[in-house]
Amino acid sequence: MILDPALDLSLTREIALPPAVLFACWTQSQHIPQFFVPKPHRVVACHIDLRVGGAFNTTFDVDGAVMQNNGVWLEIVQDKKLVFTDAYTEGWKPAPEPFMTAIITLDDLGDNRTRYTAIARHRSAEAAETHRQMGFYQGWGTVVDQLEAYARGL
Repeated sequence: MILDPALDLSLTREIALPPAVLFACWTQSQHIPQFFVPKPHRVVACHIDLRVGGAFNTTFDVDGAVMQNNGVWLEIVQDKKLVFTDAYTEGWKPAPEPFMTAIITLDDLGDNRTRYTAIARHRSAEAAETHRQMGFYQGWGTVVDQLEAYARGL
């Protein structure tokens, strides 16, 4: 996959867990609230219809403000890759204000280790810069840390 430095933000970590565990965390709604936003913010609702075109809807509580984030799955490769976007909602309805497409790859390194990569693709350099300034690296880094800590208990 070729990244465009003007449009794509990427974060890679090695995690001491197998890809199947991380995939399950990303694809089962009961797990998402445990890691998906940096604490003390919370996911207060999650609906997953795990199929291409199916819903990936989350509701966040950020400092008392409720934020709805509706999207769809674009690609699902068991234990290897997930692609979702807020550019569409379920039924391929265009979203009024799309922000990004996310790509999560899970590369099996053997010995129950995974190279975890999160990529956020944006429509414009301005949107990518906005995401960078919002704290992409710190926020998504915290999400990976929370995911790893949570998944170790499964």
